[in-house]
Amino acid sequence: MKCENCTKKECSKKQKNDDTQSTSVDALSSNDGFEEKNEFHTLADAKILLSDCLACDNCMTLEEGARVFQQNQKELFRILNLNKKCDTSKHKVLAVSICPQSLPYFAAKFNLSVNDAAKRLCGFLKSLGVHYVFDTTIAADFSILESQREFVQRYQRRNQEEHALPMFASACPGWIRYAERVLTNLVTSHICTAKSPQQIMGSLVKGYFARQQNLSPDKIFHIIVAPCYDKKLEALREDFYTALYNSQEVDCVLTSGEIVQIMEQKKVSMKDVTEVAVDSLFDGIKEGDVVRHDGKRSDGYLEHIFKHAAKELFGMDVKEITYKALKNKDFQEVTLEKDGETVLRFAAAYGFRNIQNMVLKLKKGKFLYHFVEVLACPGGCLNGKGQAQTEDGKPDKALLQQMEEVYAAVPVRLPETNVHVQRMYQDWLEGMDSKKVQETLHTRYSAVNQTASNLDIKW
Repeated sequence: MKCENCTKKECSKKQKNDDTQSTSVDALSSNDGFEEKNEFHTLADAKILLSDCLACDNCMTLEEGARVFQQNQKELFRILNLNKKCDTSKHKVLAVSICPQSLPYFAAKFNLSVNDAAKRLCGFLKSLGVHYVFDTTIAADFSILESQREFVQRYQRRNQEEHALPMFASACPGWIRYAERVLTNLVTSHICTAKSPQQIMGSLVKGYFARQQNLSPDKIFHIIVAPCYDKKLEALREDFYTALYNSQEVDCVLTSGEIVQIMEQKKVSMKDVTEVAVDSLFDGIKEGDVVRHDGKRSDGYLEHIFKHAAKELFGMDVKEITYKALKNKDFQEVTLEKDGETVLRFAAAYGFRNIQNMVLKLKKGKFLYHFVEVLACPGGCLNGKGQAQTEDGKPDKALLQQMEEVYAAVPVRLPETNVHVQRMYQDWLEGMDSKKVQETLHTRYSAVNQTASNLDIKW
């Protein structure tokens, strides 16, 4: 049985899914502290359907499948129960980081403002026993700033280095996995080396924050709340692991929908939850109102990099960007002209059909773009399959429209204006051009195995 996005002519995903579900249940049943019945014992096992998987290559391995299925609500409750036991040496500091694209889901679903949704979600999580609740916008600040700088450097080296341009965004794990496992060397050298916001947030929580709290990274259990299931796969990456402490920088990813399942299981309504201000990574400071980056359905890499490049490379201040839709609304381009010449050509390609067309042009040598913001989900991150779905697994178009309206109304903050980020560059990262910046905020993407890409398949 093939999933809808698979590039294999024969796919073993269904058998692997069946095997991994049984494996993961066995593994969970042996977890310390979870074998006894408790207030959470009625929670259903987490499942990932074939249609949920965006990483369309030769499917997950058995080991990956087992580890992905362990990233469910039971992991949260296992740590909560562990913290109730008398042996304090086994207690964990429980930190939850929430992606900006998840908040509009809670706001639209419960008819709240984004600020109210953030505070009530924080209040709910802390009522369960979570110690800290963070907003990952600061991690996206770092990711965008590093992506901006890398694009300018690549553009300046474009005549000396064959693979300098185009540059592809690196924030979407579905796209990254597809590129590494299927497209291999055709595109991996073109992928921006800046880590995704999730990966950077892992470094911030188990690096910067752990040091501030005088904690060993392995004493923190870090959960990400995200719009899509592929974030679970991203958390397993080897470059997201600290060998010294035998600790993943993100221990578990829960989708927005999985958090709602917990609320439903506990018969809690967001409107009945006490509002609690979201924590910051800095002692004695709470987060203020929710802010976002440019871009109506994503973290805004295209818009921020475009404006930065226009200023740095051509001395032009671009205030507003005009998108030109090409084949569909999920494939759009933006250009910059100077003296009658097109000097920058960017594109946004969302969904695998548009990604496939983009890669075909690259393979044929007909690729005109300098930068492409690539996202696996049609409609962007807000349409992640971990939140914008009806009960029968179809896209909830009405809810998505509400989410887009709510998200667009959130005020934009330029990452350059975040004083905490600038201070952390100096105090924690030892300067913007330091070795520590490269080690903490960057990674490398490379071909995992050489598989036939089957680029002629029509999705």
